[in-house]
Amino acid sequence: MARAPGAPARLRAVLFDLDGTLVDSEPTYYEADRRLLASRGIPFSAEDKRRYIGGGNLEMMADLKRRFGFPESAAALAEEKNRIYLELAPHHTRPYPEMARFVERLRGAGLPLAVASGSSPAVLEAVLEAVGLGHAFDAVVSAEEVARGKPAPDVFLEAARRLGAAAPECLVVEDAWQGVQAARSAGMRCLAVPYLVDQPLHAVFAEADLLVAEGAAGFTAERAWALVAPLLAGGG
Repeated sequence: MARAPGAPARLRAVLFDLDGTLVDSEPTYYEADRRLLASRGIPFSAEDKRRYIGGGNLEMMADLKRRFGFPESAAALAEEKNRIYLELAPHHTRPYPEMARFVERLRGAGLPLAVASGSSPAVLEAVLEAVGLGHAFDAVVSAEEVARGKPAPDVFLEAARRLGAAAPECLVVEDAWQGVQAARSAGMRCLAVPYLVDQPLHAVFAEADLLVAEGAAGFTAERAWALVAPLLAGGG
């Protein structure tokens, strides 16, 4: 979506993806997927998981149901996977330390913050509490609460609505190309910190307003703040 002519809107809210952005949860999600499929006699490798990183859990289960002909509904598969994940997450999922520092820096600046994720509401609540970030966000939105998951913009638009911010006033922090596309479709700016840093990066990352091409390894709270601070005055 092209920006409207004129000066960019001042930044008034920041929306974070959860998995792979705020928390290093992808290995734990992979283990939950592996166990789910192993119980049905289907091997599932870390390489198999890569095709689903950045998408919503329900969409992944719908694709697995289609591929393997499972009798359960996608929703039932997602619920089973979430139960497995929630058994593992408190012991294995951790926040990215520099991203947690960035969250606190933004809170210190008085910016409303939200999480907008493809994970279920129960998983979002449990994981944020487990990693000590339950206090940090003014709104938490699951893609299961809106009509379409990423790369559609719905979850970000709903998060902005709950924060009382217009889309051009929001910055999205994302690790996946689907999230970058969703942010751009919503008319929001985007800071991308790719989880998968294989070169070349997915072409959609070129649409991010701010990009840490090295991913989490190159991300620091101070570097991110230096990128974002000009937006607080309406620049960028």
